[in-house]
Amino acid sequence: MQYGFRAGHGCTSATLKVLNDIITAIDKRHYCAAIFIDLTKAFDSANHNILIGRLDSLGFSNDSLVYQLSWFTNYISDRVQCVKSKGLLSGLLAVSLGVPQGSILGPTLFSVYINDVALATGDYLVHFYADDTSLYTSGPSLDTVLTNLQTRFNAIQLSSRGLQLLLNASKTKCMLFNRTLPAPARPSSITTLDGSDLEYVDNYKYLGVWLDCKLSFQTHNKHLQSKIKSRIDFLYRNKASFTHAAKHTLVKLIILPILDIGDVIYKIASNTLLNKLDAVYHSATRFVTKATYTTLHCNLYALVRLPLLHTRRQTYWLQVIYKSLLGKAPPYLSSLVTIAAPTHCTRYNRYISLVTPKANSYFGRLSFQFSAANDWNELQKFLKLETHISLTSFKHQ
Repeated sequence: MQYGFRAGHGCTSATLKVLNDIITAIDKRHYCAAIFIDLTKAFDSANHNILIGRLDSLGFSNDSLVYQLSWFTNYISDRVQCVKSKGLLSGLLAVSLGVPQGSILGPTLFSVYINDVALATGDYLVHFYADDTSLYTSGPSLDTVLTNLQTRFNAIQLSSRGLQLLLNASKTKCMLFNRTLPAPARPSSITTLDGSDLEYVDNYKYLGVWLDCKLSFQTHNKHLQSKIKSRIDFLYRNKASFTHAAKHTLVKLIILPILDIGDVIYKIASNTLLNKLDAVYHSATRFVTKATYTTLHCNLYALVRLPLLHTRRQTYWLQVIYKSLLGKAPPYLSSLVTIAAPTHCTRYNRYISLVTPKANSYFGRLSFQFSAANDWNELQKFLKLETHISLTSFKHQ
């Protein structure tokens, strides 16, 4: 349930899993509700005595020759901090709480500290990325969904309090994901243990991606366009200062990363929205080439030697699928793809294919488990892999 600080795990894989669950629920004509939980200064609030107790419960002890528990106690104890400004140092202040940030052990110790919060729900539909927590559930009845969500939210709050972690109620939000089912204008309130109601929102920035209640990605697209346009405007204002090579480098360094991060998540947006990203991408390529607005897009891409955005997204997407197939993706993604067993001997059955799960609607076909299987099987019509090859060879092909 912890997506942060683990090899092979990341914001993109975490969001793909959450979206898969939500889309699958909506495809079944279920209501799906989520709480995005914000804890106040979680890293700085870890109680040292509780942390040592957690390590002790995991099997660390002072019985061994290396005195493991004493080593960790010594590591987090007697730390001080100060502020340096204009060459002057403030007085030293003792650090009695928190894990050492910027250290190698800090993230691991925090994961150990917060682990029991996830176990408190008794449900796998809670996910952590460091201290960013998403809790969601679904079902055919909205009242039942919200009741279950409240129960699990209470369990998380109680567990957090036991760890002396404070809930930031003003930044903790609820969202009701729905596309076709009837829903009340004001759904039942989700409350904190202190009695305050959480705010329902239509948009929330989760791990760098703006999610909206209909999963249309309109808000995310608008933010991307705004961010890219401001950078392109800056480049055009200063274009006289840059050589052709510098322009090309600047576009690759400050424009393309914005379009690449999380692109396999919002690839399910409508073509109308994705075309708007193409438009700002074309502006960036025209900045490099000095081409006019009448220049064909295919000629623009040839001049800057960059692929189409669709090609970039699809390339990254197929790599995510293949990593899942190889077991090199996080288990929560790899478990969503199943290799099909050949039913009869044909030439095509020699190739690796995936089981395509049932989807009741076009929207359901956008889930990771469906689109991964469908896109892989389409790719195999051309790739024709009979055995697994290395990830490097796959990227090349």
